[in-house]
Amino acid sequence: MTPEFNTVAIVLLVALFLLWNLDFIATLLNLGSLKPELPEEFRSVYDEEKYAQSQDYTRAKSRFGIITSIASLTVLLVFWFVGGFSWLDSWTRSLEWSPIPTGLLFVCTLMFGSYLAGLPGEIYFTFKLEEQFGFNKTTPKTFLTDQIRNIGIFLVIGLPLLAAIFAIFLTFENAWIYGWLLTVAWSLIAQYLAPTYILPLYNKFEPMAEGELKDAINAMAQRCDFPLTELKIVDGSRRSGKTNAYFTGFGKSKKIALFDTLVEKHTTEELVAVLAHEIGHFKRKHIIQRMALGIVQTGLIFFLLGLVLNPTSPFSRELFDAFGIEIISPHAGLVLFMILFNPISRLISIPMHAWSRKHEFEADAYAAEATGKPEIMIEALKKVSKDNLDNLTPHQLRVVLDYSHPPMLVRIQALRALPPAPSA
Repeated sequence: MTPEFNTVAIVLLVALFLLWNLDFIATLLNLGSLKPELPEEFRSVYDEEKYAQSQDYTRAKSRFGIITSIASLTVLLVFWFVGGFSWLDSWTRSLEWSPIPTGLLFVCTLMFGSYLAGLPGEIYFTFKLEEQFGFNKTTPKTFLTDQIRNIGIFLVIGLPLLAAIFAIFLTFENAWIYGWLLTVAWSLIAQYLAPTYILPLYNKFEPMAEGELKDAINAMAQRCDFPLTELKIVDGSRRSGKTNAYFTGFGKSKKIALFDTLVEKHTTEELVAVLAHEIGHFKRKHIIQRMALGIVQTGLIFFLLGLVLNPTSPFSRELFDAFGIEIISPHAGLVLFMILFNPISRLISIPMHAWSRKHEFEADAYAAEATGKPEIMIEALKKVSKDNLDNLTPHQLRVVLDYSHPPMLVRIQALRALPPAPSA
């Protein structure tokens, strides 16, 4: 069946091209906002050479992003217009397997093809671009084992979930409700198991040694009434020179993990301030809020997916015709829905990023209040910015589209604007 150039196809094509052009314009504006003068605020940690390097890094990532986005869109459109989706659906059905294995083969074939298409770019980014700026610590062996682990985790966790979703849509009326509940339960279980069983497959988590840093962090957690149960050092330097910290855990069991690169480059006071920021997310209930919104979003996605998979819907028929697929099925519908939802998701991400940036301001303010020393938090942010070669002057459109965290200079200005802590 040949793809039809119908109304749905036209609308989707226009949306995809508009989305690409929006990103392209944002990238050009972002490059144009690079300023030759180092912002005064960062002169305590940057020198002119380091600042120039951060701008070169922004330019290199921008060029790479433009090339990969063109390649990705081209692959999708070529596969679509030559009837690739129709051919793959016909081929998998010709094997005369039962519906669920047929659906899994269809989706996995597309995923593997997409993986292979993106692999050269991932290799270039890791071993050329990141290497050029001194970030890459990943060896070819580590890269290969990571790829194998990723595939293995999908086979163990993702594939059964996919099969269960297909079974639900093949069996029940109002299947979107059951698919939503199953996916939410699955994701909550995965979040609970990840720190113990999944993340250690990629990194070593060593208990923090006794000493000044551990005592200071425990003292901060106690002052903040934060139920800290474990402190771990992660061998982040195994893959990258960039810095990071995060916490995991449910209920009254909280675990904090610091990358060894972060510990090496910051003072004890700065590390305590960074962790106070993470505690701020917990105390301000950001984690619960984001989780609740994620559950609602998942429900909306499954509701829309249910509409797409309705065989009596004229829209569903037109969507499948646009891709040349004769039979409306859960597996093909899921793939087409993901393509259709991509532009919508991009628009939804704009208010989501704004909400996330608001949370970051709140967590920064909490850290400043908890430590009583906003200057320490400011110094930590400056060092993180330098260590990761952040763009210090991003264009506002790029921020609106992609930044889940406010630009560093804006965060620092917000910290400086906070009222002084009350004297004891």
